[in-house]
Amino acid sequence: MEDLSLPFFGINQYFLRNFNAPSMKKNQKAPTSPIEGSKKKELEKNKKPKLPSTRILLIFFAILIGNYLLVNYFFPNKEPAINIPYSLFKEQVAKGNVKAVYTKGELITGKLENEITYTRLDPNKKEKQTRSEEVSHFTTTIPSFAEQGLETLLEEKGVEIVADPIVDDSFSIWSIMAYFGPALLIILFYVWLFRKAKGQGGIGGMMGMGQSKAKRFDQYTDTKVNFDDVAGIDEAENELVEIVDFLKNPEKYTRLGGTAPKGVLLLGPPGTGKTLLARAVAGESGVPFFSMSGSEFVEMIVGVGAARVRDLFRVARENAPAIIFIDELDSIGRSRGQYVMGGASEQEQTLNQILTEMDGFSSKEGIIVLAATNQPGILDKALLRAGRFDRRIVVNPPDKTGRIAILQVHTRKVPLSDDFSYEEIANATPGFTGADLKNLVNEAALQAAKENNSKVTPKHFMAALEKIVLGPERPILLTKEDKERIAYHESGHAILGLLVPGADPVNRVSIVPRGQALGITYQRPDKEKYNYEEEYLRARIIGILGGRSAEEVVFGTKTTGAENDIQQATEIARAMVTRWGMSKDLGLIQLSGSRNEYLGVNYGQKPYSEDTAKRIDAEVVRIIQECHEEAKKLLKKHRKALDLLAQTLLEKENLNEEEILKVTGLPPAPKLISRKMNPE
Repeated sequence: MEDLSLPFFGINQYFLRNFNAPSMKKNQKAPTSPIEGSKKKELEKNKKPKLPSTRILLIFFAILIGNYLLVNYFFPNKEPAINIPYSLFKEQVAKGNVKAVYTKGELITGKLENEITYTRLDPNKKEKQTRSEEVSHFTTTIPSFAEQGLETLLEEKGVEIVADPIVDDSFSIWSIMAYFGPALLIILFYVWLFRKAKGQGGIGGMMGMGQSKAKRFDQYTDTKVNFDDVAGIDEAENELVEIVDFLKNPEKYTRLGGTAPKGVLLLGPPGTGKTLLARAVAGESGVPFFSMSGSEFVEMIVGVGAARVRDLFRVARENAPAIIFIDELDSIGRSRGQYVMGGASEQEQTLNQILTEMDGFSSKEGIIVLAATNQPGILDKALLRAGRFDRRIVVNPPDKTGRIAILQVHTRKVPLSDDFSYEEIANATPGFTGADLKNLVNEAALQAAKENNSKVTPKHFMAALEKIVLGPERPILLTKEDKERIAYHESGHAILGLLVPGADPVNRVSIVPRGQALGITYQRPDKEKYNYEEEYLRARIIGILGGRSAEEVVFGTKTTGAENDIQQATEIARAMVTRWGMSKDLGLIQLSGSRNEYLGVNYGQKPYSEDTAKRIDAEVVRIIQECHEEAKKLLKKHRKALDLLAQTLLEKENLNEEEILKVTGLPPAPKLISRKMNPE
């Protein structure tokens, strides 16, 4: 029977925005032998490395040429010096046209103030031809018979004599580095990068990015969790006990031809204990256990996710038998082809690698993949087929017996008072998951510590329950008129909870502001419900609309305090029409579209036309209007009880179930009578 995802707690809140109770409602080749594997590795090791392809060499050559051209463009060489006769040099000195000179032995290099035209024989021509050149930098040689006094002449003409060469025509190692150094660095980095990537499984392997981030469970140093720490989910636990037994005693199953399942998928709402079960498997199995979240596979660099998958399975094979646990599988196991904002291609590559790896190992290797998700509807079909995740284990919220067992586990180290009753707390927490119950025990212990008590009492548990479900009390100054309206609003909910057949018992009414609510009516079923009758759903809507109806009956006006009530009533009425076939007009048609049964959210397009949408809206309006009229009718009929309850609330602010029954003089709501049709 489908979990209808209605909240177990009916909490009708005044002046509350968006505060809802938690919803409860191929054949494979045989593996090679170690000898064959070692031979294969040796052959691969001795294989000669391939030469770089022509394309790579051309790219490297282009980088070098480009580097040379860029250096010449941005850092051009100084103008080359032209060799001129010594006589021409002295002539230019005498004219004062020499700006600076540098001497080294008999060689003089220098720079002219103004360019001159020098005509000389062209050494490249066989015939005697002359060539004219513009000279600004020059070199010349002092002849051995030259007269003394050149230095004096230079000083007289104001020629600067410098210590460093004016023109450096040498081709030093620094020139080579300037021309080709940057390009060589780029090429060397490229070679290093891809050698590193080749050794670590792709470009993502650089600097360890391609290495798996899986945490290995150490039975000696990590906190050990075993199946004794898991309670309330016996069916799921029994399935995993069998997996652990297979790893410990494989011969027990293989002697009859059985093989271990390759993968086990844990499904269920958040907080039900999927990750705790995986940790218990790690503690019980005694084999290497590698755990990793699905989101840890995908990074910004393309290829990292697939590389990490390869590395994770490689490490698991090296340590087989072993268990791999992937939490939040939906983050990488989403159906291929779906539009995802950013990272879709990387996510699909990672998923493809997981599919390949799960096909690539044999059951005889002793590797089992555990995964957990609360969104099975979006997982890729190839991931869920037999041969990958062979088993699916549903982990549901615990029933009353399960809650008692969970409370016993979490209160092992909590000193409890003699009057504490596990059954009482279990009855008060229908729909609570294991995580919720753990939080409840912790809040109760904190409450007792705050009051300096030596033991935790039922009173502390109920205070913690109210804080979790209803929210913490908050001081707020309300006017007399506001308090009176809130009191009547909450009294309307409570009175209808006593009058409408099938309504859940009213456990508490309060006009003390909690969280975002200014008043709260707390209804809790006396037993868990997994199948709802139409009359019960209508009773829920009537009770939810009791607050607005009371305001209209008493004050004749409407306020915004019924916002949350209207939202809850609309959701139930729409579900009756679109999901459960309780519409007189539309009949037995499923119109709600795709829905996540564990998170309670709808996604995808509406599977109906605009005309059908109008008919749906009309049916929803009809159901709510009928329930609204019924609520006002009942409140008018029992106006005296309504006034008494409201006045008592104004005095005491909080009332429990016994006090509500005593003040109103009304009995609890009658049970729905099951009507069995007689055969005609």
